[in-house]
Amino acid sequence: MGGVVGVEDRVVARERPDRHRVAIVGGGASGVLTALQLLSGSTDSALCVTVHEATGVLGRGIAYGTSDPRHLLNVRARHMSAYADVPSDLLDWARRAGRDPDPQGFLPRMEYAAYLQDTLAAVADHRLTISAGRVEDVVPVPGGFELRTRDRVSTAATVVLAHGNQAPQGLSIGGADLTDLPGHLPNPWDLAAIRALPGDATVAIVGTGLTAVDTAITLLEDEPGRHAVMVSRHGLLPRAHIAQQSTAWVSDVPEGPLTADGLATFVRDQVAAARAHGVDWRAVVDGLRAPTQSIWQRLDLDERRRLLDHHVRDWEIRRHRMAPEVGARIDGYCRDGRLVLVGGGVAAVDVRGARAELSLPALAEPVLADAVVNCTGPLTDVTRSADPLLQALQGRGLVVPDPLRLGIESTPAGDVFGADGQVVDGLLAVGPPRKGTLWEST
Repeated sequence: MGGVVGVEDRVVARERPDRHRVAIVGGGASGVLTALQLLSGSTDSALCVTVHEATGVLGRGIAYGTSDPRHLLNVRARHMSAYADVPSDLLDWARRAGRDPDPQGFLPRMEYAAYLQDTLAAVADHRLTISAGRVEDVVPVPGGFELRTRDRVSTAATVVLAHGNQAPQGLSIGGADLTDLPGHLPNPWDLAAIRALPGDATVAIVGTGLTAVDTAITLLEDEPGRHAVMVSRHGLLPRAHIAQQSTAWVSDVPEGPLTADGLATFVRDQVAAARAHGVDWRAVVDGLRAPTQSIWQRLDLDERRRLLDHHVRDWEIRRHRMAPEVGARIDGYCRDGRLVLVGGGVAAVDVRGARAELSLPALAEPVLADAVVNCTGPLTDVTRSADPLLQALQGRGLVVPDPLRLGIESTPAGDVFGADGQVVDGLLAVGPPRKGTLWEST
């Protein structure tokens, strides 16, 4: 995981009288992988790692907490090892569990959660503690921090924020709050609520990213009488993976200052050059994974804004792709007329009894929906977060949003900046909260 090893180096190197006490806030993938790197990378018997996870269950989080086995990883199994120097680790785990995994295939995401749990358990010893309960405040004290939950207080010299993605921002149109709509489902991962919908329901899925794709699968696969309209401003679905090519395509990123438009032209030119050699565009995108963080950091703030405003969706639908079998399911729903994909967003919403009536500019007739599912993607602006911990951290001046409101301001090494513009000694971050600094932290 990008940034995890850097955090380990910072934690182990910190010269504090009580530097052995590390608290990780969040037990999803980022938190588990941080704990894993700390425990497997240190022989210090005095090291004490506590993972604070509200549910008490590690490894799941939003990404891998699904209970639907048809929700697949969007990265091939051979690229999902927890250890960068042991690329076969996930595959070896699957074989030990009695599976026969395809290295080029895409495992269920719920199985990846089990892999993370088992992998951490394999290195866990007296140095690891799992603390159930939501951390609601982190308070600086001499020598470190106090971590406060509703019913207990603990201390640590170093705190790693690994709280992952936040829930989507509430739906609104023209500033009007839509949370009181009939059938409004604010949490797309509430699969029980989706499965409980009528067998003949018509559902509006707001958003067309990977979360919306998984929602459509859970909604439509088991009930042939259901229909869905998937809507977003652009109306673009993630592209699908294809059979792995043996040909790699490495692009030499231009030297000197970078611009958003120049990068877009560069990628298009690389795709054209690859095509001329019989190489699919996916190899170009995958070849740019390694330098993605350095490319982002070479853009000044205005160019980052332009990239977000004009080019990012075209990149993301190619970078974050669907597994081939997932793409095939979605194509089948569209062919059967059970799923309609539209762009142009939602123009207006009215209430019609127990249903919501959505006016979509792309459709001649409004959509009468039994449910409206919010799949607009995670809220990244921490100043608008309802999370008590993020509110408390900001109130204490321990974290601030990055200039683009993509997460919290941090250094490339993971140190968090406070409201005074200085690094907060002993406070670090990994994973999605670092998007504004690294763009990708995976």
